[in-house]
Amino acid sequence: MKQPRLLREEVILRVVSKALVPLILLFALYVQFHGDFGPGGGFQAGVIFAAGMILYGLIFGLANLQRVWPPRRVELGIGLGVMLYAGVGVATMVRGGRFLAYGALDPHHPVHGQHLGILLVELGVGITVASTLIAIFYALGRVPPEPRG
Repeated sequence: MKQPRLLREEVILRVVSKALVPLILLFALYVQFHGDFGPGGGFQAGVIFAAGMILYGLIFGLANLQRVWPPRRVELGIGLGVMLYAGVGVATMVRGGRFLAYGALDPHHPVHGQHLGILLVELGVGITVASTLIAIFYALGRVPPEPRG
């Protein structure tokens, strides 16, 4: 019976994924920063970014992905994204508006404040979603310890 080959032994998959992962990450940035002008935004960009990282981890191994995105950085990303989201809301309240009333960020030009607020909130959502999905991949990718016997 023939032994199954590991994904990291497949040359075609390695070459194609090396070409695709940067394009996937670039597309995630495009969706992130053009989400307020059309379809897309933080959630979609976070999922696309995480999918690129997970593809990298599936092809090149979990250990290599953890060298690129250490688990500690992923945990910090989850908290940073939530803090950015909430921080925008607190900033709008400090400036005299309601929570997430973006116009308060620039009272002289409320439309500019709305653009800035949406951009920052969507960035926070994108960072949180990407970090959370990568953390889930890390949790599912751990190998359980061998039983002692």
